[in-house]
Amino acid sequence: MSKLPLEALAEGIDLDFEEMEEHWNSYRLSDGTTLKVRLILRGVKRLKGFEPDGMPIYAITSINVVRAVDVPEGLRARPKKSEIPPV
Repeated sequence: MSKLPLEALAEGIDLDFEEMEEHWNSYRLSDGTTLKVRLILRGVKRLKGFEPDGMPIYAITSINVVRAVDVPEGLRARPKKSEIPPV
């Protein structure tokens, strides 16, 4: 994949979107931990260029949410006392 020139992003068209589905992907690590990962779409631009097959090119901004679950006891640290006062 080649890098896009900055002007390609500047000339892109911002598109509105609505969430249809957002799923968690789950991964089992070799240490026994399960990672749950979710991509959250923040913005979409349709660029002026096209793929070789004629399809438009989209650029996205996103964040990844990552949670470790089912962490084996031997990998966990002792919980720390909360620094946030209770409500």
